[in-house]
Amino acid sequence: MTDKNTVIVANVTSRGCLILPLSVRQALHVDAGDVVEFVEVEAGRFELAAATGSVQLLKGMFGTRKANVSIEKMNRAIAGGGAAAI
Repeated sequence: MTDKNTVIVANVTSRGCLILPLSVRQALHVDAGDVVEFVEVEAGRFELAAATGSVQLLKGMFGTRKANVSIEKMNRAIAGGGAAAI
């Protein structure tokens, strides 16, 4: 895209819309209708990231299922104060 220290400016419209410059849209691989995320990395400082990945990318993120848990067991665990009750 550009040198790491290059500043790219975007304008906010009176309706609060942010117009992303073409070079930013191309670097993020986003187009009209896509979603972007603003991640606060420290107070008052944000990073912009594309949120266009497939939900399929989440598969396996939390490991494999250890056991089936019935609704009844879940309700008992909730009533009993949490996971220790299962």
